[in-house]
Amino acid sequence: MHKHHSALGVATTLKPAAPVTLVRPQAAARAARFFSEKFPGRSLYAVKANPSPDLIRTLFACGVTHFDVASIAEVRLVAETLGNEAKLCFMHPVKAEEAIAEAYHIHGVRTFSLDSMDELAKIMRATNDATDLELCVRLRVSSEHSELSLASKFGAELGETRELLMATRQAADALGICFHVGSQAMSPQAYSDAIERVRAAIVDAAVTVDIIDVGGGFPSIYPGMEPVALENYFDAIHRGFESLPISYSAELWCEPGRALSAEYSSVVVRVERRRGTELYINDGAYGALFDAAHIGWRFPVALLREEESEAELTGFSFYGPTCDDMDHMVGPFMLPDDVQAGDYIEIGMLGAYGAAMRTGFNGFTSEAVVEVEDEPMASLYVDAVPVRRRATVIKLG
Repeated sequence: MHKHHSALGVATTLKPAAPVTLVRPQAAARAARFFSEKFPGRSLYAVKANPSPDLIRTLFACGVTHFDVASIAEVRLVAETLGNEAKLCFMHPVKAEEAIAEAYHIHGVRTFSLDSMDELAKIMRATNDATDLELCVRLRVSSEHSELSLASKFGAELGETRELLMATRQAADALGICFHVGSQAMSPQAYSDAIERVRAAIVDAAVTVDIIDVGGGFPSIYPGMEPVALENYFDAIHRGFESLPISYSAELWCEPGRALSAEYSSVVVRVERRRGTELYINDGAYGALFDAAHIGWRFPVALLREEESEAELTGFSFYGPTCDDMDHMVGPFMLPDDVQAGDYIEIGMLGAYGAAMRTGFNGFTSEAVVEVEDEPMASLYVDAVPVRRRATVIKLG
């Protein structure tokens, strides 16, 4: 992997013809230490957000030693990357029986989630009625406080939880309850409300619970989406957890994905054409900008020029490099009005889901990765890092 001082240096020195992913291990390390030191329980990295082995190793080295894996491929990836040092938790509520069997018998996975009696039976068959399982029953909770809903596909309703919790308690060495409030939760109230549903389920089933897993949803910072400090989320979760009728020895878990990986990487793209306020760039909906195209996510942008632009900021939309009209990112992305073909732009906060969604459709892809030393375009972990969503130029320092 190449190393460089800054995003501006990559653009002006390398002048890449294809998109370049910039990675910032120091940013991921900082996020991992933050969760390890401040979350009042155990943090599991949600591998789906960014399955980079380098990122996984960085998080592990900085205290995140448990991993939320959602497929047998992710189980294998983390096992190959870290050996048997990491604890893997198979938290997808609907799994292939063969995947459960491989995870348990070959990779030593003992933690599984479920949201139905059918899945419980499947887990017991695949593990030959093992007696050393940590089984987490997933509850359905509201996503009203989150930018992306996860309230439709998984989770047992309160009317279904009594039988399921009682049966799982009989089968499990340790019983857990888990939930997911949705992605990019913009208020700590999301977790407070969900924990109240946990309380109702515990009281209704009258079972002893060993693990409360509040899932993911912890936010990052984007244009138009500036959340309160993460400590506020942690405080709300801690208060709710402490008020539950559970054993004093119960564990508290969370599953951050976006919050641990978003600041890890960005992408440098080149403008190939300008048409009014539309910029044709060499990455897009089938690359790192899936979310920008398909759900209208806005990412911070910065023009990478050695000579600072004095032009006013204008809202631009992007077209990606493929032949599809749907390869379109509406934005608006605020850039100097004099941006033109040949200019380079850094698009930030793409460490979460950007790399994971990249395809090679239409022959447009890039494997180029450069490690840089400068700060991410925004940060929830360092007060001194400016939110550069309105920045136009990054001077080479």
